[in-house]
Amino acid sequence: MELSTQYQKIVITGASGWLGHRIVLAIMEGNPEMGLVKSLGIKLRCLVPVGENAQNLLSLGCEVIYGDVRDPKAANDLFSGMEGALVLHIAGLIHPPGKTRYFEEVNVKGTQNLLDAASRFNVKRFVAMSSNSPLGTNPDSEHQFTEDSPYHPYMGYGKSKWKMELLLKRAMNESHRPEIVIVRAPWFYGPGQPPRQTQFFSMIKQGKFPLMGKGLNKRSMAYVDSLAYGILLAAVHEKAVNEIFWIADERPYSMLEIVTTVREVMTEDFGMQVSKKIMHVPSLISDCAYLADLMLQKAGLYHQKIHVLSELNKTIACDISKAKSILGYTPLVDLREGMKRSIQWCQENGQTI
Repeated sequence: MELSTQYQKIVITGASGWLGHRIVLAIMEGNPEMGLVKSLGIKLRCLVPVGENAQNLLSLGCEVIYGDVRDPKAANDLFSGMEGALVLHIAGLIHPPGKTRYFEEVNVKGTQNLLDAASRFNVKRFVAMSSNSPLGTNPDSEHQFTEDSPYHPYMGYGKSKWKMELLLKRAMNESHRPEIVIVRAPWFYGPGQPPRQTQFFSMIKQGKFPLMGKGLNKRSMAYVDSLAYGILLAAVHEKAVNEIFWIADERPYSMLEIVTTVREVMTEDFGMQVSKKIMHVPSLISDCAYLADLMLQKAGLYHQKIHVLSELNKTIACDISKAKSILGYTPLVDLREGMKRSIQWCQENGQTI
């Protein structure tokens, strides 16, 4: 895959975040697993929130625009002079600071603002990052969402991503818009992870991660560089235009398998002292958290830990057949190798598990 044969200019939002930064690294330094050589001559411009440290992006040769996705002036600055560019809209709000109104402001209005500016400046393709949340949760542990599954958004975040997808779908039918592609991702993991993911590892190590019931509900997961790979394939493939793609690991995993795999990697690959205890708790705890989350969000309030707990007994799984058949996507690694790389990155970057 050679991006520079199709694009001399690339715009990325969310470049200072976990996934965005992995995409920047793949473009600017190359990634042999993706078949991606180091891009020469590409102008890569990144939108970074005011006050965030962007030195790592600058050191990679990126141009940085400081601003907010909701600000029309920042959007104009971001796209000015970027005619014919590829846009990777990765920025989004998952856990807002206390108020659910930020979901709508950032994920819906922010996307509309960027799309309008991208249209004015005649960019070529607009790839937008969505989520499993517009689809909600699966009816049973064997069900998997496809791109044609009906919307059933889960809480405020899911509603905001649902609205985002709808506005992008409408834009697909408007002649003055760029080419549009939507990518949906589930829970992802891997190098560069934020502290909340490291806390997940720590809880497993200490035997304190709560498995709901027998832990047989399933989750699709995506190794972060596999997700970056899928996004870049969607950016270059001619048949991706006006399409939606699920990008994830090869298959969903039960929560028990996820926890067991992390435990095995810690003990067998890193010699860590891991608690022999696996904490099984009644699934009712997640159900109670769901009701609490629902009431809080109806009042316009958001509590991250309650929200996360509310999902722990749910199956959230997808089928990646479409991405495999159209984009030629294949996950780069399996769960065990991905978790090994995650833990190794933590050790090398001062995140104590």
